[in-house]
Amino acid sequence: MARQQERARRTRAAIIGSAAVEFGKSGYAAASLNRILEGSHATKGAMYFHFDSKEDLARAVMESALERYRATTSRWMLRAELDPYESLHGMNDEIAMRFEADVIVQAEFRLIIEPEFYGEIEASGGTVLGKAANELATRAEKAGQLRADADPAKFTRVLSAALAGQRYLADLLAEPAQIRPRFEEALEVVLEAMATPEWLAKWRAVGWQTSASPEDLKLEA
Repeated sequence: MARQQERARRTRAAIIGSAAVEFGKSGYAAASLNRILEGSHATKGAMYFHFDSKEDLARAVMESALERYRATTSRWMLRAELDPYESLHGMNDEIAMRFEADVIVQAEFRLIIEPEFYGEIEASGGTVLGKAANELATRAEKAGQLRADADPAKFTRVLSAALAGQRYLADLLAEPAQIRPRFEEALEVVLEAMATPEWLAKWRAVGWQTSASPEDLKLEA
C-alpha cells in the first residue's frame, strides 16, 4: 500500500511539473493536455485519476506555487537574527530565483493573468509575498528603521508595484536571468526613499549580508 501511494504521489507530481512547463510556455487556453502527458510520461487514465479537467490541473499548479511562496516567506520571516530589511532582501531574492528557475512559480505567474483566473488574484503568490513584506515593514517601523512619512502600507504598495514591473519587464525583454538583480534594485530604490537615514548609512557601509541560495529551492522541489 505504501509503495502504491508513493507511486501515485510521484505520478501526480510529474503531471503537475509537466503541466507547469506547458502552462508557462503556452498559457492556459493554448495548453495541450497531450503535451502535458508526453512530458509527464503518464497515461491519460492516470491524469484523470488525479485531475478532473485542465482547469483542475491548472489550479493544482497554482496551489503548488502557493506552497512554495508560503514556505519561502515563512522561512525568511522566522530568521530572528536578521533585521527586517535583511529578511525582506533574502525573501525577495529567493522569489526572484524561483522566477528564474522554478517552473511551478513561473507557471503561476502566467496563469494568474489569464482571464480564467482573474478572480484568483487575492489568493496569488504575489499576495502572499505582499503580506509578508507588509509584516516585515511593520517590524522595521517598530524598530525605528522606517521613516515617519512612510508607513508599512505605503512601503508595501510601492515595493509590490516595483517588483511586478521588474518581473514583467524581464519577460518583455526576454531576460529572465536579470530578475534577481532587478528585484534587488527595486528594493534598494524603495529603501532609499523610505528607510531611515541611520539604517541607510549602516547598510551603505556593509551592504547586504544575506542572499538566497540554490539550496533553498531544493527544499520544495
